[in-house]
Amino acid sequence: MVPVLSGITGVPMSASLSYPMSNFVSSSAKSRPQVLILEPDVAVLEYLRLTLGDRYALNLFSEEQSLLARLNQSERADILLLALHPGKDSMPLLTEIRCARPQLPVIVLSCSAELRDLEMTIRLGVRGIVMKPFVGADIEEAIEEQLVPADGKGEVPDSPREIPLNETHSFVRSSKRMRDLESQAALVARADIPLLILGESGTGKEILALYTHKMSSRSQNTFLKVNCAAVPADLLESELFGYEQGAFTGAVKTKPGKFEVCSGGTIFLDEIGEMPALLQAKLLQVLQDGTFSRLGSRNTMKVDVRVIAATNINMKEAMANKTFREDLYYRLNGFTLNIPALRDRKEEIPVLAEYFMRKGARRYGRDPLPFSERLIAALESHNWPGNLRELENVVNRYLVLADERSIIDELAPPPSAQVSAGVPVEAASGAGLKALVKNLKGGAEAAAIAQVLEGTGWNRKAAANDLQISYKALLYKIKQYELSPQDRA
Repeated sequence: MVPVLSGITGVPMSASLSYPMSNFVSSSAKSRPQVLILEPDVAVLEYLRLTLGDRYALNLFSEEQSLLARLNQSERADILLLALHPGKDSMPLLTEIRCARPQLPVIVLSCSAELRDLEMTIRLGVRGIVMKPFVGADIEEAIEEQLVPADGKGEVPDSPREIPLNETHSFVRSSKRMRDLESQAALVARADIPLLILGESGTGKEILALYTHKMSSRSQNTFLKVNCAAVPADLLESELFGYEQGAFTGAVKTKPGKFEVCSGGTIFLDEIGEMPALLQAKLLQVLQDGTFSRLGSRNTMKVDVRVIAATNINMKEAMANKTFREDLYYRLNGFTLNIPALRDRKEEIPVLAEYFMRKGARRYGRDPLPFSERLIAALESHNWPGNLRELENVVNRYLVLADERSIIDELAPPPSAQVSAGVPVEAASGAGLKALVKNLKGGAEAAAIAQVLEGTGWNRKAAANDLQISYKALLYKIKQYELSPQDRA
């Protein structure tokens, strides 16, 4: 894709040359974005000068020390294009660049997508990677994506961004933490390695997995989701790997599994921590060599599938308790992305609420409703144990009921009398302090369980995971406290 430039007059290909900055930064170019480029290959450097020189004020370098000298000066720099080459440790250079200009956006030009390079660039805050070979348009697109007007403090503002993924889902973010997560996912997408996404229930792990798929080279192929907690354990193996005719009672014909159907694409294994131990061993084999056997077959099949897994459980505890294989964890953990809870990025709530309102209005055929300052304040003050899923449910109720007051009342923290489930103070003199404390505790427990159930849309399996109790225990509590979806409607 990059034109062959070995015939540049007067510049031998093996030359180590630092371009004088005065050659490419004229007084008329001072108002244009200042782009620094380090590329030891002089032919590629000359190509970048010819393709980008009309749009940007270029500072071109073929030697690291010349670039570092420029960065230590007080002159303005808007972005740095940094070429990395296989076999060379670029960590010291990246570290020096970060020390000299901590806020300078860096885009890496690389011909390698090795995991080690990927981890290094992400840890050091690299904003993007352009893989070689490239054309000028690829570089220009990467530059323009990062050249956002500064807020006067040298930091890039967290402007809202909505990236459509399919007919029903979009990746929406407006905080620095989520912008960084977006950049990390885009970088990881280019390396065809397993990915593990961690986060509480309802934080948007499926959306991040779909975004990673869309940013990868597999984006034109199939993306399939399998919820390991929703499928009964005895059916999950046939769901994932398929079965042969006669493999079990009812297997009247051969059926391919999700891995076969998804060959060439991406499979998203949600709630991977709930996968039975027997299947964990079979999944490990797929990750190691891409092979497996259908249920009831002795023949080995080979597939090319990228695995993205997600869970809301503590994986280190699961491994310590021997409920999750340690070797499978490290095989899945090619790279890990952690999604913060909504309570840790409340600045995004107004943007997310507007998005869910537009989405709900299309779904229910209604006109979107406005959010008053009072309602936004109520949304921002809520703790959101159910994260984005709970927020979307609340916005949909507001859309359907068109009653702002009821939503504000619903989100208001319960008074102490309400939390205590209406236990009269006189109980202390009757049944005694022990009974009073027991009733107070029960009322608080009921309120907490109802809140988590609401956040999960009354998905009892997900609520049990969030509460870290068994499914049967949750069903008992629901019956004990006589909870129902109408309690918080």
